[in-house]
Amino acid sequence: MSSVISAVNEALATVIDPEIRRPITELGMVDSVAVSEEGVADVTVLLTIAGCPLQSTIEADVTAAVQEVAGVTAVNLTLGTMTDEQRAELKKNLRGGIEEREIPFSRPESHTQVILVASGKGGVGKSSVTVNLAMALAARGKQVGVLDADIYGHSIPPMLGLADAVPTVVDGMILPVPSMGLTVISIGMLKGSRDQVIAWRGPILDRALQQFLADVYWGDLDFLLVDLPPGTGDVALSLGQKLPNAEVIVVTTPQQASAEVAERAGTMASMLEQKVMGVIENMAYLQVVCPDCGSTHRVNVFGEGGGEAVAQTLTERLGYTVPLLAEVPMDPAMAAGGDVGVPLIATEPGNPSSLALDGVAELLATRRFSLAGRKLGLTPVN
Repeated sequence: MSSVISAVNEALATVIDPEIRRPITELGMVDSVAVSEEGVADVTVLLTIAGCPLQSTIEADVTAAVQEVAGVTAVNLTLGTMTDEQRAELKKNLRGGIEEREIPFSRPESHTQVILVASGKGGVGKSSVTVNLAMALAARGKQVGVLDADIYGHSIPPMLGLADAVPTVVDGMILPVPSMGLTVISIGMLKGSRDQVIAWRGPILDRALQQFLADVYWGDLDFLLVDLPPGTGDVALSLGQKLPNAEVIVVTTPQQASAEVAERAGTMASMLEQKVMGVIENMAYLQVVCPDCGSTHRVNVFGEGGGEAVAQTLTERLGYTVPLLAEVPMDPAMAAGGDVGVPLIATEPGNPSSLALDGVAELLATRRFSLAGRKLGLTPVN
């Protein structure tokens, strides 16, 4: 039976914890494995906390993996809960030696590309751009985290079907909620009720952002997309200090009023020594099929040229090229996707709006990692 037990352990090593996204064997979740002469496998798996929200997923995945082992005729799975000591060991293992309260993305050796999605004003579709861009990156096999830093107007959870999701907390360490290949955290997931109003400023707001970045176990991400609140307030200032190597994408719409305030968001990023990597013009135009000729025409509902104007102004102001990354057309399906909790790019990848954002994702995914312009935490000495 020793060979069958070894095979069972190998099978368990293929089971990935849906929240932490690592094999349950690496996490110390497999407590015991035994196989009787009749081929009945008795497996005990320890959940991180009692009432783990994804318990049924773990149960199904473990049972399916063990059932496939040659020589196993039946599976008896027992689910237990880790002790305080085991959770502490898990927490230490996950942090990989990094001290608590340290933000992993601020470390010079971090290869995670942190993208702050900013806008000068609300209502330009910044959050829609964020979730669709994140989905496009995940579709390319990238590990992507989404941080909803819009503390007062958090809208990311419902856009990803997570309106009622609650993250698991292990000894003060928060596990982001998985959804459609992404890992997500938002203050909306930590409120007592969905209608609760957040009215924080100053130190309390800064403490919340620190917790999102340092106390959340993000894992080994390729990208962290941060949905900023509109404008140039406390959150932008705080994140500028906490994420010195982040880059900024500015979202605007074509009209002049939106473009002018978007320029301020880009200038704010430069003041915090963050690079503005480009501008996305959302709701750039509407494609309409002409009833007379049957051709598709571009209708500039909100005017035109706002995105290009922001890109040109920031290029002149910041002293380096800030390109217009995409012009995303208007489409009611984009808003509908946010309402039902499935981003448009996941349901209609060939949609013109999806293709525009997919092009930005391709640019991000194919960039070569470089230390140029990054703060390395080095101090010159004589």
